[in-house]
Amino acid sequence: MQAYRDGEQVVVLLPARLSADEAEGWVDRMVGRVLAKEDRRQQATPRSDEQLASRASALSERYLEGRARPAGIRWVSNQRTRWGSCTPSTGQIRLSHRLQQMPSWVIDYVIVHELVHLLEPGHGPRFRELCARYPDTARAEGFLEGAAYAAGLPIGWDDEQPE
Repeated sequence: MQAYRDGEQVVVLLPARLSADEAEGWVDRMVGRVLAKEDRRQQATPRSDEQLASRASALSERYLEGRARPAGIRWVSNQRTRWGSCTPSTGQIRLSHRLQQMPSWVIDYVIVHELVHLLEPGHGPRFRELCARYPDTARAEGFLEGAAYAAGLPIGWDDEQPE
């Protein structure tokens, strides 16, 4: 048995051997699981700019000794090929609205990545060292690369060059 979201619908796959009553019960149960998972994801995702600022502050404290303090952090819908961007000179961080559908540990990684830019503008060794303090760095980078590939987007960050 399997259930997944396909656009606006939840698709439930069941064995043909089930009776109509059994199938109805399983459909209700499986749809409930998909919706509960979506609710948990939405509750864990910062929705407002204020929630993003609070999350960024907590992540800076935890992984960067509180040294990265953005002047502002917000969701934006005009980033087509980037997950996030930072302007170190102004302290502004912007996150792509596309991240809102991703797991919270991926969003946290992007926030940490952009916070580190407030301390290290490029993607050099010191930058990578600071980002690696976030324990899910490699996992989140892999997730984002897969998401970029699936969406036909460039893989990597805005100022990275292939090594």
